[in-house]
Amino acid sequence: MGKIIAIANQKGGVGKTTTSVNLAASLGVLEKKVLLIDADPQANATSGLGIDVEAVEFGTYQLLEHSVKASKTIMETGSPNLDIIPAHIDLVAIEIELVDQESREYMLKKAILPLKEKYDYILIDCAPSLGLLTLNALTASDSVIIPIQCEYFALEGLGKLLNTIKSVQKIHNNKLDIEGLLLTMYDSRLRLSNQVVEEVQKHFDEMVFDTIIQRNVRLSEAPSYGESIINYDAASKGASNYLSLAHEIIKKNS
Repeated sequence: MGKIIAIANQKGGVGKTTTSVNLAASLGVLEKKVLLIDADPQANATSGLGIDVEAVEFGTYQLLEHSVKASKTIMETGSPNLDIIPAHIDLVAIEIELVDQESREYMLKKAILPLKEKYDYILIDCAPSLGLLTLNALTASDSVIIPIQCEYFALEGLGKLLNTIKSVQKIHNNKLDIEGLLLTMYDSRLRLSNQVVEEVQKHFDEMVFDTIIQRNVRLSEAPSYGESIINYDAASKGASNYLSLAHEIIKKNS
């Protein structure tokens, strides 16, 4: 049975999509069968793996609508052992369309249940909000990775996200666990970066991943070529950070 992990934080620009794409590719390179679900209407995880968003026929929108079988929404990527359920800008409308649905928080969970047997890991790239899309992702997941940027406002909004996770645990998914807090965009030269790391590690201790994702030019270049960091520059610092995170997650779940 595969493990479903949501990558969530309602704050934008903290490295959710970068983490989703590169962690998925790293797990794939380590011979795990991985499915990435793009649950963000911006569809950056989709384009970041070289898929033309405009050409997407079936994706997360149809998956949540239950209008096609989950297997029909899956596309192969150029990365080993990595498939994707792509997103499209249409996904913006799904929150409005699901509002009157019964069990609207469980639409994703029901749709991907048959896929758990086929993959070792299913990663969900969440939108930067705490709306119905993110709620569906958290309800469907076994655990959640929370990326935290090593910047001044990093911890702002974290309390709100943790409260949302608590209420999802209480009402919709009592098995939801926090996989870990992931520090991203770390620059060892900046005192502020080091202070944020200290602060987060002091407050959250065991919940924080040992791996820290450092600021890396190659990491920010890779999406414009439609490639993960593993395909784009396997020798880069970014690739080594995400491979280290993948090893950490495999070890934790073995």
